Amino acid sequence: MTLSTHDFSAQDTLVAIMIAMSASDEAIRTSELLTIERIVNHLPVFADYDASRLRDVSNAVFDLFGREDGLDQLWEAVRDHLPERLHETAYAMACDVVAADGEAGESELRMLEEMRYELNLDRLHAAAIERAASARHRVL
Repeated sequence: MTLSTHDFSAQDTLVAIMIAMSASDEAIRTSELLTIERIVNHLPVFADYDASRLRDVSNAVFDLFGREDGLDQLWEAVRDHLPERLHETAYAMACDVVAADGEAGESELRMLEEMRYELNLDRLHAAAIERAASARHRVL
């Protein structure tokens, strides 16, 4: 049985945002998947998360991306299941996924822009989050 966005927990929603960000450029890279795995395994917000749900959440996101209104449905799930106090957290996770491969493509930047709008994030706060993600993922 396929997981529906109506069945998402707040943690599932965070995972869905990261998967959607990775898939936004139609190329899911290993570095992005490893970043998602690291985030789920180490951040306190996922302390009691059942990591076996990752596959089901990923499949739900891929199903959404196959629909004409899929992105709208994703944002609806975010509004329904993600507390406002976690909006900046979600944006930070999305920025880490984008920065993981060392380059932010046009489609990823558009997705981040839409996410800022959908989550009603302050532009200055979002810029600070973006800058921090860039700094964390810099290479020599």
